[in-house]
Amino acid sequence: MLHDRVLVRQDGGEGERRSSAGILIPATASVGRRLSWATTVGIGPNVRSIVLGDRVLFDPDDRSEVELHGREYVLLRERDVHAVAADRVQPDGTGLYL
Repeated sequence: MLHDRVLVRQDGGEGERRSSAGILIPATASVGRRLSWATTVGIGPNVRSIVLGDRVLFDPDDRSEVELHGREYVLLRERDVHAVAADRVQPDGTGLYL
């Protein structure tokens, strides 16, 4: 990985999903602009706020897909990540993490 790049694996598929009420939403349903969660599997040397294993929130329209060893991944820049969900919260933290 180079510079500020982040390699992630998306958590869910692009297929059917269920709402919080249990309603099945088909893959063909038109949904407005929606952000996606993914798990970090690789980071570049200049990435400052993300470590391996973090869950990140990003816009699926601003992504580059890549296939490695038969698995699909998404390549992002660190600045394209909207939020980071991690367990490493410091007592005097600034709220950087979810």
